[in-house]
Amino acid sequence: MNESGNAQPRSLRECRGYGRLWSAGVTSAFGSYVTALASQVLVVETLHGNGAAVGLVNAARWLPYLVVGLLVGVLVDRVRRRPLMVATDLACALVLTSIPVLAVTGHLDLGRLVAAMVVFGTATLVGDAASQSFLPRVVPRPLLGAAHARIDQADAVAQGSGPAVAGVVVSLLGAASAVLVDAVSYLGSAVLVATVRVTGPVAPEAAPRQGDGLRGGARGVVTDVAEGLRWVYRHPTLRPFAISTHLWFAGSAVAGAVLAPMALRDLGLSAATFGLATTAAGLGALAGATVAVRLGRRWGAGRVIIATQAGTGLAWAVMALAPSVAPAGGGDGPWAGGVAWGVFALGQLFLGLCMGASNANEMSYRQVVTPDRLQGRMNTTMRSFNRAAVVVAAPLGGLLGDAAGYPVALAVAAAVVVGTAAAMTTSALRGARLDDEHVVEGAA
Repeated sequence: MNESGNAQPRSLRECRGYGRLWSAGVTSAFGSYVTALASQVLVVETLHGNGAAVGLVNAARWLPYLVVGLLVGVLVDRVRRRPLMVATDLACALVLTSIPVLAVTGHLDLGRLVAAMVVFGTATLVGDAASQSFLPRVVPRPLLGAAHARIDQADAVAQGSGPAVAGVVVSLLGAASAVLVDAVSYLGSAVLVATVRVTGPVAPEAAPRQGDGLRGGARGVVTDVAEGLRWVYRHPTLRPFAISTHLWFAGSAVAGAVLAPMALRDLGLSAATFGLATTAAGLGALAGATVAVRLGRRWGAGRVIIATQAGTGLAWAVMALAPSVAPAGGGDGPWAGGVAWGVFALGQLFLGLCMGASNANEMSYRQVVTPDRLQGRMNTTMRSFNRAAVVVAAPLGGLLGDAAGYPVALAVAAAVVVGTAAAMTTSALRGARLDDEHVVEGAA
């Protein structure tokens, strides 16, 4: 029973708003995986950029987290979250549509693409913070793990099909046109979210304190930001969790900056065969998400998070080996590169497996141990520093790859992440479980 005396939903099927949220997430996720591959091909093949250019474009998307991320957390905790989600989906659709328009008119260059990614990143920053903070109002705490696992399973399917579709669309119509798929997906997500109706009692919307309006509210905003920072970085398990995740994102940024140029240049893959290889990550993520909740219950969320973070580092190390077995001159099909393509795809498979098993435990643990009034600030505090790591590490990773070789940059990313995971085995994160209480003395 909940506080109003009504029976709590016993399954996700009874959480009526969850179905539409799930559908919205699946729709936009599919388009996002198309854009993820198309944007990298766009930089490397259309704009003739190198690893540093890929890193710059990747960093541009996450720059808003560094600049306004903490303020967005205050916004999300003060206003209605669902309208924010709808508005930002529409904004994402608009800015993504501008990319093929610029390309067709001959005005697309690296600078404009970076600018578009900054605007897109700002919109997704607000939308993701609102979405992650809205879900615990739709799904009760005992079902959050299952809710995230279901989302991750659908996301894995999108991850498996999106790059393959993107590879075909890029090959037929060009990388810029493939981005339109994502624009349409955000429009569909906006429609679905707009029709979500939360039934039953939910936590009230957070109201600003007296004097915290548009005028004279700077002190209140600073106080709210500081409260979110204290919650994350004084919490006995969120603190090591956050630190390890920040370093993981740094490693991931380095990997993201060099994977595309390594695959397209060192391995000689085409856009289509690169997309086909990355679908293995989607297959792995589907398998990982399927067992994520059971792993968390059996071993504890903390142990699963630590183990899977180390596993992603090992996956990058496997992919770093692919160029060493690639034939001279590369090839234009999945079997032209033979063993090299297989090694790269194997690394992608293991990467997806680890991320799929981890995400449901990571997200549900963060939400379970945080009270509703701090959900927005907790999410944006962690995500802001995560993305700040991307902003710094992505261009540096691209430069390192261009200078020392893309496999070397991947190996560095792998070493950082595996080393961090090893250090976390001695922290309080190791004992974190999904039934931990969210009120911890001295944390707030």
